[in-house]
Amino acid sequence: MAIRFSSQRQNTPRSRHFGAAILVVGALLLSGCAAAKPAEPAAENAPVVAESGQIEAISPAAGSLVSGGTVTITGERLDDVTRVTFDGVGATDVTVVSDSEVTAVVPVAPEYVPAVQQVNVYAGNDLVEADTQLTYSRESLTPVDAQLAYAFAHWSTETYNLATYGEFNSVGGDCMNFVSQTLIARGIPMTAGWSFTSPTKYTGSWIYTPSFENYLLAKGPELGFTRLTVDQRDQVAVGDIVVFDWNSNDSADHIQIVSDIRVVDGKQQILMVGHNLDSNWRDFDTTITVDHPGALAWFWKVPAPA
Repeated sequence: MAIRFSSQRQNTPRSRHFGAAILVVGALLLSGCAAAKPAEPAAENAPVVAESGQIEAISPAAGSLVSGGTVTITGERLDDVTRVTFDGVGATDVTVVSDSEVTAVVPVAPEYVPAVQQVNVYAGNDLVEADTQLTYSRESLTPVDAQLAYAFAHWSTETYNLATYGEFNSVGGDCMNFVSQTLIARGIPMTAGWSFTSPTKYTGSWIYTPSFENYLLAKGPELGFTRLTVDQRDQVAVGDIVVFDWNSNDSADHIQIVSDIRVVDGKQQILMVGHNLDSNWRDFDTTITVDHPGALAWFWKVPAPA
């Protein structure tokens, strides 16, 4: 129903004050100023702390870059633990041993760079409270650690180790030169058949994949190298060698280093680091089915240095 005011009342001082009051109240209502103070928004991504469970310690508190092995997390009321993360990356094989003990297998260190990682324990989506923030130190402790740390420091075009090893893209590609460098970083000794003195003095097996394949076929077994077929891929480890024959003509065309092995939806995934294509997480199966359909491939297990 519309409210009307007579012209006489609109001209009185009192009516003017009344009208002004209506306008002020209306403005306040429209602006929201007369409403209750809104609640403060919750902080985004803040973890919910589980009501039960208490973390006390992690042991050991340090491990290698490639794998920290298995750690044991102790505390109280840990029956509901489902997940453990290292700087946000999930551990594998998380096992509740008892209400006071959980074990987990530490994932590889991101980019194989030494660092101190934050460790979080979860029951479902809830963070389990800890007496103090758990940390885990990633350190270069093994020959494979040194190999992968070198590979990830020099895999891209911008980070090639040109000062020491040069590059050989103009004569067929730099993939073998790079793999040779990573093997030296791992501690594999040079031999008369595989050596490098300078970017102008080296054996063919140092820079050419077919020559290196022939070298391994002749000398590999006595040096501790073991050749594996694709059907034996479950024996492959980080730091091993992958060789490709793109056109199935019994001549090796390309070579890379295994950079990680994961299980995705119950299936093994092999990732690789190398030059040409410069890559650090190249998928093995995609390489032989999508990039080069019908390509042949095999592996060489690399021995531990003597």
